[in-house]
Amino acid sequence: MGGRFARVGVRQHPDLSLSPDDTRALRAVVLTLLAVDGVLSAVLAAFFLPLRIGPVPFPISALISGLLNAALVWTALQWTSSPRLAALPLWTWLITVAASTFPGPGDDRVYSAQWALLLLIVLGALPPALLMYRRNRQR
Repeated sequence: MGGRFARVGVRQHPDLSLSPDDTRALRAVVLTLLAVDGVLSAVLAAFFLPLRIGPVPFPISALISGLLNAALVWTALQWTSSPRLAALPLWTWLITVAASTFPGPGDDRVYSAQWALLLLIVLGALPPALLMYRRNRQR
């Protein structure tokens, strides 16, 4: 196109960029939604933990929950530079799992086997914890 555009400086369009207040509000909304997703991950993992294939227990929900938690923490790391805020989905997941260990009003229990609860905690928290550890070591 020749040198016709060489003299024109690059300009920012103010209608296309968000103000700092808008990005802060959007960041808060996204991190809140990721924390709620951590709670939903824990609830769904608890629902599907007693899954069986014939007589053999098949706790695939623990592994799926761990992978989902790692994805939530990775997404939170994209939205904030603070590792404490990025771990919010993991913390809400752990709090929900801990709260569901208490018996209900009719002495009902969510987790029937202790080994399944231990497996859920290890497989659900280990992938996001390793992700956070690797991210902190890189800095």
